[in-house]
Amino acid sequence: MNDLSFQIPTNRINSRGLIRHPIRQYAWFVDDIDEACYKWNKFFGAGPFHVVRHHIGEGFTYRGQKIEADVSYAFGQAGPAHIQFVAQHDDTPSIYRDMYKKGENGFHHVGVLVPNVQEEVRRFQAAGYEVACELWGGDYVAYMDCRKDLGCFVELHGDAPVICQLFDGWQTQHEEWDGVTDLIRENKNNREGRQ
Repeated sequence: MNDLSFQIPTNRINSRGLIRHPIRQYAWFVDDIDEACYKWNKFFGAGPFHVVRHHIGEGFTYRGQKIEADVSYAFGQAGPAHIQFVAQHDDTPSIYRDMYKKGENGFHHVGVLVPNVQEEVRRFQAAGYEVACELWGGDYVAYMDCRKDLGCFVELHGDAPVICQLFDGWQTQHEEWDGVTDLIRENKNNREGRQ
């Protein structure tokens, strides 16, 4: 058998690890969203990227306080891997500034889709990891501060049907895409779109 491809079942639970669901997202903090999209397209054939500039979250808290930084996101695929780029435009305290100062770039978090975020949060807290950020993004989202052991955050994102369809849609778009046309696709849900 020469086919070395495989697919991780999204409903498979690893009962031995703290992270019991497949990693669905790898996220990098970057200075320039557009530049990151073009670089990843050049090196990995990644894309297309769906960009939300100056995003406004719902129910957003940072370390228990209603603080929301000015942040833009890009979502796309690099083969089977879903990737996210995050850029922060100010110096407001955030899970991004917890790791990177202005001008710095690097890996930030892994994301998993889970059926019960509150249950997963309790398990992480019992293991000694605190909630750094919470918001509503089509379902409940909690970022757990796992930097002391993993060097990054872990995003626990609810797996509501709308979220699973979004991830599956990005994968399908990537597979059907010509690798060039409309690399960066602008989405609304931002400060500029709500003024």
